[in-house]
Amino acid sequence: MKLRGKTLTGALAAAAALALTLSACTPGSNTPAPSAPQSTGAIEKDVAKMGETTLTVWDQEVRGGQNEQMTKLNAAFQAKYPNITIKRNSQSFEDLGKTLRLALSGTDAPDVVQANNARNTMGAFVKAGQLLPLDPWAEAYGWADRYPASVLKYSQYSTDGTTFGSGSVFGLPQVGEVVGVFYSKKKLKSLGIEVPRDWAAFEAAATTAKDKGETAMLLGNIEKWPAGHVFGPIQGSKVLAEQIEKLGFGNAGASWLTPENQAAAQQLADWNAQGYFNKGVNGTEYDAAWQKLTKGEGVFLMGGSWMSADLEDAMGDDVGFFTPPVKAGEGANTTGGTGLPFTVTAKTKNPDLAAAYIDFITNDDAMQILADTGNLPVLNTQKYAPAAGVQKDVFTEFENVTTKGTLLPYLDYATPTMGDTLGDSLQGLLDGKLDAKKFTEAMEADYAGFTQAK
Repeated sequence: MKLRGKTLTGALAAAAALALTLSACTPGSNTPAPSAPQSTGAIEKDVAKMGETTLTVWDQEVRGGQNEQMTKLNAAFQAKYPNITIKRNSQSFEDLGKTLRLALSGTDAPDVVQANNARNTMGAFVKAGQLLPLDPWAEAYGWADRYPASVLKYSQYSTDGTTFGSGSVFGLPQVGEVVGVFYSKKKLKSLGIEVPRDWAAFEAAATTAKDKGETAMLLGNIEKWPAGHVFGPIQGSKVLAEQIEKLGFGNAGASWLTPENQAAAQQLADWNAQGYFNKGVNGTEYDAAWQKLTKGEGVFLMGGSWMSADLEDAMGDDVGFFTPPVKAGEGANTTGGTGLPFTVTAKTKNPDLAAAYIDFITNDDAMQILADTGNLPVLNTQKYAPAAGVQKDVFTEFENVTTKGTLLPYLDYATPTMGDTLGDSLQGLLDGKLDAKKFTEAMEADYAGFTQAK
């Protein structure tokens, strides 16, 4: 199980991972997917013409700035369209996960819901015909022009739910997340290390730090999932992005049994064996590891953008963030994703209104509200970056990755069981119970077993 955001600022990230603990069985899963969206004739985009209507929206934006941005956006929508009443049902992710499956198969389904991208949630809902493919509205509103392909793919499935990462658009996310490297500016200066601009320079900087007696990289992996945020960027530096996408999305056509994947696994194992990490990574908690950086221990911390607010609160201007590309000046190929997409249920009686609402909460004005409330806008991110600080770094790096590099899927997206397989295998790799070859074999068994059975 992977909890990408154990802090308040990472609630969306946590949601993307916690779904792996839910059952992959969806009520009504034998129902065929709809052949076309529930739209008759031309799409109506003028909400003012839609009459006095209530739109029911279920979300899991319950914490801090996440709740604040939804409150503001819903108020703005109703102010612009007083004929529309938004009935919002906001639940914790855990509660939403328990109730949404039944709601989608019931007679009183909401109109708009946030649905986890992963196969055993959104993929299962698509397969069951419980979400609308939104291609006509995507064309009408120009969503393919609004969203980079590297981001939009996280909300795309084939209508039978078999293929993830391409096909029809089933929703739109508001926020993004990216995995990179946090560091202490003071610590780098004291060691005479420049901020690395490419992967080779990052490896050299880590070696320099270790040789000078520092803990080069901090990692707490007792929860099993954090090591995936170290392995993912390593893999991105060695394996073609298109191969990682197939592996991560659980689509056929790739293999874990390649020299490049084995080399990535070997590098992670070597870093631990050679003392780059703190001692006892598999017995160290995630929170304890990142908190060491705030206390002046360690040099680099590989992790997700959701950690930035907590690190900035503790370190102020001393903390920085970068995503090292293979070649300086390019965008990195690194792990990342989006918040839960907003989708339209197949039972809605107002698909045009639902699509208009999703368009509204993801437009340029909405991205500004997201930034103002402490969230990471998924679109035109650098435009909304703060003037300084680690958040500026995060906003800039996310923009670079999504426009110049490749935002690679979390590897646990691939299959309903891959979260456990990945976590267990990474722990085995780090403690020496698995070598790189055995690691890739374990990953291949899960991936191939799933893709060949589809």
